[in-house]
Amino acid sequence: MRSIHVIGIGAGDPDQLTLQAVRALRDTDVFFIPDKGEVTADLTRLRRHLLGTHIPDGTYRVVEARDPERDRTAGGAAYSPAVGNWRGARAGVYERLIGGELGPDETGAFLVWGDPALYDGTLEILEEVLERGTVAFEYDVVPGISSVSALAARHRTGLNRVAGPVQITTGRRLAEGFPEDVDDVVVMLDAHRAFRQYTQWDVDIYWGAYLGTPDEILVSGPIAEAAPRIERLRAEARERKGWIMDTYLLRRRSRD
Repeated sequence: MRSIHVIGIGAGDPDQLTLQAVRALRDTDVFFIPDKGEVTADLTRLRRHLLGTHIPDGTYRVVEARDPERDRTAGGAAYSPAVGNWRGARAGVYERLIGGELGPDETGAFLVWGDPALYDGTLEILEEVLERGTVAFEYDVVPGISSVSALAARHRTGLNRVAGPVQITTGRRLAEGFPEDVDDVVVMLDAHRAFRQYTQWDVDIYWGAYLGTPDEILVSGPIAEAAPRIERLRAEARERKGWIMDTYLLRRRSRD
């Protein structure tokens, strides 16, 4: 039976891998790495650097496959179907990789940024591959340090306050309104900088980009003061690298 490890590799720092993740890396024969093109080629290099750090003898194979393009212009009611179509196309790629590149008794692995359980579709895609019934395999999941945990650690703050909840959401949802009955909100996948609509609120922001990598950028403070700096740094970084991954915590001070 083929086996698959889904390994959470953290936000980018090779030192943040868990011992369980390192053991899974060393138990793997073939690593499957999606190729998103030249713009994000440094993400592939980071994965390879991580492998070289923890498996120095190089007793493994790396198979890269072109990642299907996703329709990022879809909004509103078209958003979920667009994501579904993209995941279906990815399932086809994974199906071919597992069936064609992994021997019957070998172990493969997908390296997932952050944690596989938080805003990542790898587990659902693997389930879709199994449902198609063309290739059989078993898989396990190794949790990783998410960008949310890394963000809090780098800013030396907790995600919630005493007896209070914290909500993790997306920029798309935040643009629809600040969650009710929650004063601490972590925002991911915010391509449109939804935080800008809260610059008049009594809110602090803890923002981080490229967390866990040499390009890491951190900004914190009252949102009215921090937002212009974040926008400038974000634009400069995106122009320089061609892509950006950022996460932030919004902390409401008072509702009075």
